[in-house]
Amino acid sequence: MRAVSIQALVAVLVAAVFLIQGPRAALGAAVAGLAMVAGNVLVANTALGGGIQPAGAALSRLILGVAGKWLVVLVVFGVGLAAWRLPALPMLAGLAAGVLANLVAMNLRKTVNPSHKQTGGRIQS
Repeated sequence: MRAVSIQALVAVLVAAVFLIQGPRAALGAAVAGLAMVAGNVLVANTALGGGIQPAGAALSRLILGVAGKWLVVLVVFGVGLAAWRLPALPMLAGLAAGVLANLVAMNLRKTVNPSHKQTGGRIQS
């Protein structure tokens, strides 16, 4: 869930930057970025919520979660553009920032250094 909190922070920062263009632009960026946050929460809960399972069931849960994530993102994006008439460019920027923040946050993991003699291969920061 650390990745989701980093993604939410980035969505808020992108929305704050779009305040320069006005409140509707900031709202568009925030809506799209937070749609990605909601989608990734759905993926995490769906894919990881079932405990230990056979590989086929775990893969099915992961695929279902990712499909649900993009469904949520597309529905929120469509409602933002069509019903709320939010500007498209800030929404695309919020969406892109959310995707990139998720990718970066998922790669900020601790690594294992098995050759380090003092720690005996334990996790390093």
